[in-house]
Amino acid sequence: MKKTILLTGATDGIGLATAKMLLEQGNHLLLHGRNSQKLEDVVNTLSSQVEGANIESYVADLSNLSEVKKFADAVAEKHDSLDVLINNAGVFKINDPMTPDGLDVRFVVNTLAPYLLTQQLLPLLGNNGRVVNLSSAAQAPVSIDALYGKARLDDMGAYAQSKLAITMWSSVLAEKLKDGPMIVAVNPGSLLASKMVKEGFGVEGSDLNIGADILTRAALSDEFANASGKYFDNDSKQFASPHQDALNQQKSEAVVAAIESILEGVS
Repeated sequence: MKKTILLTGATDGIGLATAKMLLEQGNHLLLHGRNSQKLEDVVNTLSSQVEGANIESYVADLSNLSEVKKFADAVAEKHDSLDVLINNAGVFKINDPMTPDGLDVRFVVNTLAPYLLTQQLLPLLGNNGRVVNLSSAAQAPVSIDALYGKARLDDMGAYAQSKLAITMWSSVLAEKLKDGPMIVAVNPGSLLASKMVKEGFGVEGSDLNIGADILTRAALSDEFANASGKYFDNDSKQFASPHQDALNQQKSEAVVAAIESILEGVS
């Protein structure tokens, strides 16, 4: 049965590779990008590559939380239900890391925007939907001050903390929503050939389809049917333990409380 799937950050890297893979399986894709021209080009390219491609496109800057809310509203206007949300969009290196609201862009895009988008789309996902969150092998203890934008971090520090934070909220939200949707955090594979890897490590990286394959499986396969609250490490090809802080309920709930506090004022 073909699914309706919303995929953020679909214009390059793992997102684009995943979009192609999901379309080739006949799924209905809602593709998100930040740049309207780039997104339009990707839709045209995929439509020419995949016969009968069923694609909608949505433009939103995920570093602007008000835009994230409008993005969710736009999806809800067109759809009563959604089978899968893949929170793939992420940022590693940026010239000016602070938003006009004084938040760190890496936390906003990698942690806060996915949380807000997920919360806004829960009514569409229902109990049978799936949320696939992009984590990473890079995970570092989360500074609540940095999450609030009160402490400055270097690129790797912010990225690793933001990826642990999304892993933490994945498990906390899964625990709260025991009847569903299924919520899983996935490390798609280290040093894949994405722009982020080239920026961060100066290497070409491995085949992006390694990441696309695991995201497709997390979205659709039976092996993830009961994966809610878990962490899948594609480097070891198995469900595994994330950073120990993600197994600490008190620390995880403190991160979620900070996220919800920040998002309270978003309109």
